[in-house]
Amino acid sequence: MTAERVTVSLDPELLGDARAAVAAGEAESLSAYVAGALRLRRDRARALAELERVLPGGRPPQEELDRVRRDLGLARR
Repeated sequence: MTAERVTVSLDPELLGDARAAVAAGEAESLSAYVAGALRLRRDRARALAELERVLPGGRPPQEELDRVRRDLGLARR
């Protein structure tokens, strides 16, 4: 896969957190960290769209999604 270089502006706190994650070995590089975050957001949007497609009544209420996340140990940070 070829990557395309882009320029973005980030909140200093977010940038600091991302750099700390790279320094801790959680990501190979700042680019990899950002790409991973974008991938997670894309995958979440696709999963929610699929829920809306297959569930009667569409997407579950946010409270229900949050409860399931807690039950599965996937609560948001």
